[in-house]
Amino acid sequence: MAMAAIANPCALSPTTALASQKLAAPHFVSPLRPSCSSSSYPSLAFHKLHILIKPRLQIAPRRFEVSPLRAELSAVADPETDLEDGEAGSESAVATVAAPSKTKTGKAALPLKRDRTRSKRFLEIQKLRENKKEYDVPAAVSLLKQTASTKFVESTEAHFRLNIDPKYNDQQLRATVNLPKGTGQTVKVAVLTQGAKIDEAMNAGADIVGGEELIEQIKGGFMDFDKLIASPDMMPKVASLGKLLGPRGLMPNPKAGTVTTDIPQAIQEFKKGKVEYRVDKTGIVHVPFGKVNFSEEDLIINLMAALRSIETNKPSGAKGVYWKSIHICSSMGPSIRLNIREALDYKSPAA
Repeated sequence: MAMAAIANPCALSPTTALASQKLAAPHFVSPLRPSCSSSSYPSLAFHKLHILIKPRLQIAPRRFEVSPLRAELSAVADPETDLEDGEAGSESAVATVAAPSKTKTGKAALPLKRDRTRSKRFLEIQKLRENKKEYDVPAAVSLLKQTASTKFVESTEAHFRLNIDPKYNDQQLRATVNLPKGTGQTVKVAVLTQGAKIDEAMNAGADIVGGEELIEQIKGGFMDFDKLIASPDMMPKVASLGKLLGPRGLMPNPKAGTVTTDIPQAIQEFKKGKVEYRVDKTGIVHVPFGKVNFSEEDLIINLMAALRSIETNKPSGAKGVYWKSIHICSSMGPSIRLNIREALDYKSPAA
């Protein structure tokens, strides 16, 4: 009876069939059910069930140990094979190293500070100053002139770090300063106006004067000027140039003194050395105040004029200590730190 049930398991109920499998092979439970398509062939069904419940033995692979002497002889006998394997390994290593990586752009492409190398000239002039020392104004200006050793006339720059955050409206800083001794640069001034003021601008020394035709030239890519002054009646038409002039810092603005009714005076001021400055997003103001071929006295006069202007235009939202640090340098030279208290109390010579 049990044999017939095993021969034709489909004739039994599922519970009985499972019990019969456990009786026949108590040490193994098949995860598969036998197919019922062979019910008319009992011998075939029994054969399949026998395969399913037959315990499967796992045969471990046999390990062959090679004697050290034989391994050494094989290595000596097949040097070419080892060489080929070495070449293949080196080629795969080279292929792995030479795998193309994503090209870095912008600031990510700059070397890290610890990996940067300085020129011999810079390393030599850097020895002239003492690290972390704060200089007074005359000593700093004298040292600045010594560090300018390039083949061209470098500009002198002042960098004022302030305790303000320009993302707040009451802590923004944008103004102009008239440098008494000039900037040492030739400023090309363009004027946008109309009517009788065109002749006034030409007589005042403007390099380029125009109205709507000049606006069309600027839209076409004409940017051959350093300052753009506009009369108030031209500002509605100049507004269309915002995307072109704004990123270049050339957009006329009343705070910068480039939107005015007194065009001749504005032209003369920018020609003589009027400089616009504004705080950047890190709270630092950068102001050029001359050339290294200026005398030390002239550089001091311009530097103190810039410092007084920033002090006068202190934003209303500035809280606590206003000045954090003051540095001066030449275009290609190291920075020189000034003593803030001595700089604020210093009395510059008469302009």
